[in-house]
Amino acid sequence: MKYGLYLPNFGAFGDARGLAELAAAAERAGWEGFFLWDHIARPGGPPVVDPWIALAAIAVATERLRIGALVTPLPRRRPQKVARETVSLDRLSNGRLVFGAGLGSAGGAQSEWAAFGEEQDLPRRAELLDEGLAVLDGLWSGESFSFAGKHIRVADARFQPKPLQQPRIPVWIAAYWPNRRPLARAARWDGLFCLFRVGAPRDVEQLAEAVADVKAHRETAQPFDVVYCSDPGTGPEPYARAGATWWLARIDPTDPLERARSLIAAGPPRS
Repeated sequence: MKYGLYLPNFGAFGDARGLAELAAAAERAGWEGFFLWDHIARPGGPPVVDPWIALAAIAVATERLRIGALVTPLPRRRPQKVARETVSLDRLSNGRLVFGAGLGSAGGAQSEWAAFGEEQDLPRRAELLDEGLAVLDGLWSGESFSFAGKHIRVADARFQPKPLQQPRIPVWIAAYWPNRRPLARAARWDGLFCLFRVGAPRDVEQLAEAVADVKAHRETAQPFDVVYCSDPGTGPEPYARAGATWWLARIDPTDPLERARSLIAAGPPRS
């Protein structure tokens, strides 16, 4: 089991320099991962920092932490731009980036999707996500790549340099239990960020069922991460027994900075 932190990129945490300072403190305290939310706007208009700019600052401020955004709504991004950003960040961090991907939160539908004319139909978003992931994988290869999908087309593109991490930057897919299609999607990639709806039980048994479902769809013996996030103070050991390989302490957007600093300085639960 590895231990990380999961922080918003808005409100009191909507500042790249501040997040880089928190990440450096987390590394000193023994945490192994530092992951940001990926939002461009939030209801009410709080301060928001671009997660990718913040991750660049974090990469420079740290040496060992796994870093990434959990999760990037790829359907509202151009995959060729994301390919450039992720490879640049992977190399800047010396191969420490994880790419988290999903459909996008329903909670920000107006401020992040409708307000900008983005796709709101979830089945179409799912198509865009799968095509975008395929394009990312192809462009990360560094070889000549073409793609003809329903929504995305690429004609004989070759992106250099390649990521430091091979065969690719690890891709973690967000999936809300018990939705089976996102779980099957996660099985095709490198990790599962398992989520539960607000008000639904977050028990160990359901996580174990989700892990079993994903593993039943896996067609490779390559390592596979299972990421579970919960409030600080929740014992991570039962989740490890259910199959989680990462436990993330969730810092709430309403948490004051001082509380976050105290949590980070205390170190992960195992210490």
